[in-house]
Amino acid sequence: MQPESVCLIVEDNIETQNFLAQVVQKAFRNCTAVFAKNLGEAVRQFEASLNEKKPIRICLVDLGLPDGSGIEFIRKVRAAGCDVPCVVATIYDGDDYLFGALSAGASGYIVKSDDEEYMAQLLARIEAGEPPLSPSIARRLLGYFQSEKVREPVADNLSPRERETLHLLSQGKTVPESARAMGLSPQTVAGYVKIIYQKLHVSNRIELINEASRRGII
Repeated sequence: MQPESVCLIVEDNIETQNFLAQVVQKAFRNCTAVFAKNLGEAVRQFEASLNEKKPIRICLVDLGLPDGSGIEFIRKVRAAGCDVPCVVATIYDGDDYLFGALSAGASGYIVKSDDEEYMAQLLARIEAGEPPLSPSIARRLLGYFQSEKVREPVADNLSPRERETLHLLSQGKTVPESARAMGLSPQTVAGYVKIIYQKLHVSNRIELINEASRRGII
């Protein structure tokens, strides 16, 4: 018999909390649902669980939280070196949300519009090493990686200086720090950053790193 464990449901809507708790009860034996209504509470519960005898078996994570994104929580779990699977359970199925979550270390991605029984079947597969993916998400992934856009050699569109700038940014360096490392002025490097953003179609540092990593540039 499998020991009792916990499913942490990171979700601010009470009605959805109850719905996901029913899904969990159907998917796993001896698993109790506990709730976190925001990012801060989820992080506190996760950190406390590291020292408890009742481990977290799985996390179901909404992306749109009152105080941040569920992607931030997934990153914190992975940064802790923890192998607890984090499955996104959300209404959002756009590419930005999907690839952002998977890049952060999500173990699966299901949409809340799926049937309760079917969602339970998807989640149960994770114990056999099968990532739970809603059919609409699986189709989106297949379509994305079969597109010409992904096969395009994006790295060739960046100049050597732009690639060097991107590499330094990916290490967490600021524009002035990158400028010193390259022996250039901050204004020149800031210009490279603007061009990189335009070429990779991103608008901030997080999107830049995710997109560059996904395309194999860094």
